[in-house]
Amino acid sequence: MRIIGGKAAGLRLNPPQNLPVRPTTDIAKEALFNILNNRFDFDGMVCLDLFAGTGNISFELASRGAEKVNSIDQHGKCILYINETSKKLNLNQIKSRKADVFKYLKSDKEKYDLIFADPPYDLGQLPMLPKLVLENDLLKEGGILIIEHPSNRKMIDHPNFVEMRQYGNSSFSFYSI
Repeated sequence: MRIIGGKAAGLRLNPPQNLPVRPTTDIAKEALFNILNNRFDFDGMVCLDLFAGTGNISFELASRGAEKVNSIDQHGKCILYINETSKKLNLNQIKSRKADVFKYLKSDKEKYDLIFADPPYDLGQLPMLPKLVLENDLLKEGGILIIEHPSNRKMIDHPNFVEMRQYGNSSFSFYSI
C-alpha cells in the first residue's frame, strides 16, 4: 500500500498484519482518484472515511489537500494505526474516531464534500448506507458518496445513484445530491 498523490505521494504504508481489514487495492484506489481528480479540487474539502481500516483513503485525501478528514472505524487497533501514521506523516487534518458507523451516521451533524465507505463485503446492512447518509443530510450540495462493494453486489436501487465503476472483484458506486 502506498500514497499515490499529493504531498506524501510515493510513501509506503505498512499497517500491522493483524488489523481486521481488506484495504482498497492500489490499482482500484488509483483508478478512483483518477476519476475524482477530474471532478474535484481537493484543497479545502471536508471528507468522511467510513470503515476506515488502515486509513489508506484518509491518507490519500489528506495528502491531496483535504482540509479535514474524519476517519471512522469500530476497531481500536485501526484507529491507533491511523493516529500514529497521520502524526508521523504530518497529516494533521485527519481526525479518527472509534465508533460504530451506523450509529455515527445518525449522530453526525457535519456536512461533507466527499464521503467514502469501504465496509466489509459481507455486511448485511450495506444497502442502507446511501439511505442513511442522504436522509441524515451529511452531503453538501454537489457532494459525493462513494461506496466500495463486491462487484457481484449491485447498489443501484437508490434515487441518488449516479454510476458504478468496476475494477475486478471490487466496484465503486457513486451517489450525489
